[in-house]
Amino acid sequence: MARPYWSGQIKISLVSFGVKLFAATEARSEIHFHLIDRNTGERVKHQNVPSSAIESAPGEAAEPVETSDIVKGYEYARGRYVTIEPEEIAHLRVPSRHTMEVTQFVDESAIDPEFFEKPYFVVPEDDAQTESFLTVRKALIDTKKVALSRIAFAGREHVVAIAPAGTDAHPGLMAYTMRFAAEIRDPAEYFHPIKKLPISADSLSLARELIQRKAAKFDPSKFVDGYEVALKELVEAKLKHAPIPKDELPARPRGKVINLMDALRKSVSSGAKEEKQKEIPKHTARKSESRQGPTLVKGVRATKSATKKRKTA
Repeated sequence: MARPYWSGQIKISLVSFGVKLFAATEARSEIHFHLIDRNTGERVKHQNVPSSAIESAPGEAAEPVETSDIVKGYEYARGRYVTIEPEEIAHLRVPSRHTMEVTQFVDESAIDPEFFEKPYFVVPEDDAQTESFLTVRKALIDTKKVALSRIAFAGREHVVAIAPAGTDAHPGLMAYTMRFAAEIRDPAEYFHPIKKLPISADSLSLARELIQRKAAKFDPSKFVDGYEVALKELVEAKLKHAPIPKDELPARPRGKVINLMDALRKSVSSGAKEEKQKEIPKHTARKSESRQGPTLVKGVRATKSATKKRKTA
């Protein structure tokens, strides 16, 4: 198991128990790039150098500053800084660095999705904390509530939502760091220019039917990073000195603009055809297969047996 990202207490009034937070996500990209000098093919590395050295002799290599000599600085006037030592930051008085004190509970549906930022798994710190942990988890499930608190790590304090997760066999909690209201842009600025038009009842009915036909249980394993796939294709093409695949802009429809009702009808109709094809019984599929010839796998086998017969003849 990975090392915990944060350890501390969850406090609800006079009830408190120790927990550990683990990052629930990880980067899985298999394509990693380095910065390369186009002329020499050498890898380019960044170094921390004084700005004065670059300004006085921009064409010359400057002596890098040792990592131990680099501190944070706040510019309080142009070119003037107050420096902050790492130990001073480490000893900042922020209670939420050690304790997530729950300030309120809200309905699960009360938080808009745009406020959620990053998920973390929450587990009891040890066996002694498990009873309190499970009791609070079950209470959240029964009341359909989410706990709101604050947590400080990675150089800032976050609002955090604590929600029940897992199953009865594998119970757990999730902590979601959240964005502050000031970080969310005003949606009215973007939605205001949208014209208010009447919606046709027939169009709405078809749109609902289209949604119902394409409705399915969410399966995250069905989604892959298309950008990552395209990068792999690019790298493989370069390694094999093959033609590089290029993006093609979708062709814009020319002439008459498709009517919304027509587009919806065609979409629903094509969806109905797909469903009928899926519902074809297996025995019917076998009959049609026997009429049309064998499948690819059977075709390969048939070809092999035919070849053997020719050789024997």
